[in-house]
Amino acid sequence: MEEIAISKFKATCLAVLEQIRRTGVPVRVTKFGEPVAEIGPPTVHTIKEWFGSMAGTASLHDDLIEPAGNPDDWEVLA
Repeated sequence: MEEIAISKFKATCLAVLEQIRRTGVPVRVTKFGEPVAEIGPPTVHTIKEWFGSMAGTASLHDDLIEPAGNPDDWEVLA
């Protein structure tokens, strides 16, 4: 991965972005030698990839019909 100083990135931003679009190779932007950002090509997801992608990740731990608390604690029900 290519590294570029933040000052150089600021001066050549459009050219760097065009290079990333053309080559698909991400660029790491540094400030005083420390990484501050990585810029890469966008990931393109199709509907098929997203549909059902969260399947099996949720879990139900309580009864959805049961009241959230004791009805005697609610002033509005008094």
